[in-house]
Amino acid sequence: MHSLLALLLLLLPWRSSAVEGDGFCSIPQSITETRSRPLYWKVTNPTLSPSHLQDLPGFTRSVYKRDHAVITPESYVFSPLPDWVNTLGAYLITPAMGAHFVMYLAKMQVKSKSALPPQDVERFLFVVQGSAVLKNDSGISHELPVDSYAYLPANYKHSLESDDTVTVVIFERRYVSLENHYPEPVIGSTEKQPLLETPGEVFELRKLLPASAPYDFNIHIMDFQPGEFLNVKEVHYNQHGLLLLEGQGIYRLGDSWYPVQAGDTIWMAPFVPQWYAALGKTPTRYLLYKDVNRSPL
Repeated sequence: MHSLLALLLLLLPWRSSAVEGDGFCSIPQSITETRSRPLYWKVTNPTLSPSHLQDLPGFTRSVYKRDHAVITPESYVFSPLPDWVNTLGAYLITPAMGAHFVMYLAKMQVKSKSALPPQDVERFLFVVQGSAVLKNDSGISHELPVDSYAYLPANYKHSLESDDTVTVVIFERRYVSLENHYPEPVIGSTEKQPLLETPGEVFELRKLLPASAPYDFNIHIMDFQPGEFLNVKEVHYNQHGLLLLEGQGIYRLGDSWYPVQAGDTIWMAPFVPQWYAALGKTPTRYLLYKDVNRSPL
């Protein structure tokens, strides 16, 4: 009897979400309702918000293990970002867990401004809510709405500024230089990137950075229709940092299987077995960091 009660309590958040049409195996929303919401709306409005968890104190889907982590929105901890103006940040992946890069969310408020990364550290930013302006020392500025991104090489002088609420996911790592190779700044948007060939796979793939030697990492946008899954059960030396932008599914990491949805963050260490299947009624899109173009030695 006690075990049955515990199971029902665990299912409470999922049952509530299904009725509201936002959670796993939910009733599909109307086309009009879906289109009325901004792109990547659920990254900043996750199904399992604190209000959904008020009847189950202590519950979280977040997991941290030696070779992977799943960090879900109810566990995000925001605090002022050092040297940023009017900005709160949540560090989601850092070297403290074994990663060689940092991934964090920056919530910029009215009259906010970014700080520069540390010396010799490169930065990639991707806008998931609102619109910000990227400026450089030459006075050139670029407006970055949702789904826009920018790569800033190490020691490149720049600032990201906003007059309204903006949420940005940011990756930073210490640049691994190659003789006679120098990366250039990159500014773009997902929709302008071509679909690439994925032999043996069914998902759609876009790369947001050039695949050339000056760049020591890339950012992939991967799209799955409901029911599609990775063919290869990957085991490789690269690390990953992943933010689920849309949809829901099951991620296998090592010997564990995790239900995941928009707003979740995943860290994958080298050589952890990994696999994904898209579930639910809507497509999955995720943003994926991957180190490339450098020898493991």
